[in-house]
Amino acid sequence: MDFGRLTDTDFDSLDFSLPAEPDFNKEILSKAPTAKTKFFAGCAKWGRKDWVGSIYPPGTKEADFLNHYGKHFNSIELNASFYRMPSNAQTSSWRKKVPADFIFCPKVTGQLSHVKRLKDIQEQLERFINGISGFGKNLGPVLLMPHPGMGPKTLPLIETFSRSLPPEMSLFVELRHESWFVENNKQQMLNSFADNNIGLVITDVAGRRDCAHMTLTVPKAFIRFNGNGLHPTDYKRIDEWVTRIDLWQQQGIHEVYFFMHQHDERHSPVLCKYLVEKLNEVCHANLPVPEFVGTDIVN
Repeated sequence: MDFGRLTDTDFDSLDFSLPAEPDFNKEILSKAPTAKTKFFAGCAKWGRKDWVGSIYPPGTKEADFLNHYGKHFNSIELNASFYRMPSNAQTSSWRKKVPADFIFCPKVTGQLSHVKRLKDIQEQLERFINGISGFGKNLGPVLLMPHPGMGPKTLPLIETFSRSLPPEMSLFVELRHESWFVENNKQQMLNSFADNNIGLVITDVAGRRDCAHMTLTVPKAFIRFNGNGLHPTDYKRIDEWVTRIDLWQQQGIHEVYFFMHQHDERHSPVLCKYLVEKLNEVCHANLPVPEFVGTDIVN
């Protein structure tokens, strides 16, 4: 993920601390029925040839990458669906390659979000819904990333999009236009998302700290974390995240989705393993711990 990327930076000098817990979260979580927190963690893709010899056994064929990915992680942020409209047959075949409790979180195809910017998309939206329906019970939240040029004036388009999805589908939205986070605009957006049962993605990247807003609009969290090549600050940031997630768990959050990104995706499974171990230790998440097949895990 290149969004918010900083280069030639002394990451030790950056303030990566998460904002204080928003009062808005207390209202959201206090209204939610009591439920045991479910945890999901993973990466954004499985088709990484450079994971062969690290989390994929030597000699693994590309056709078997997803099978092996599903042995290490219980979910994936599916970026592939952004670049190409998935078919029902394709998603059904993917579903058959993973464990029964594995969750796919598909990103809305860019033809809808970036080319047409959510306008006049009924035909394409029906194709997208039909395509991801092949995941069946393995379908998790749908991730909508509006074009970065879409600011607060496009809020009605996002609301309409959310109402166009089948009621059983959960929607999370990642907002990138900076004006969304200006206070008056932000409050209007938060109220709208909460009223329409739309989740707000929390994106933790070095160069756009406003996107790590820490606000929940539904009793679920969808976190996109971008590390910096396994720099020591990556691990410190994960520690702080686990502390915050533990607080949310105590307050009754229903689901936590945490997806790992790195500029060099060779490193994502390494940091995700650290995340999973910490969530299991602190939050008793009971997540599968990724296992590496060799000692040279990043080169």
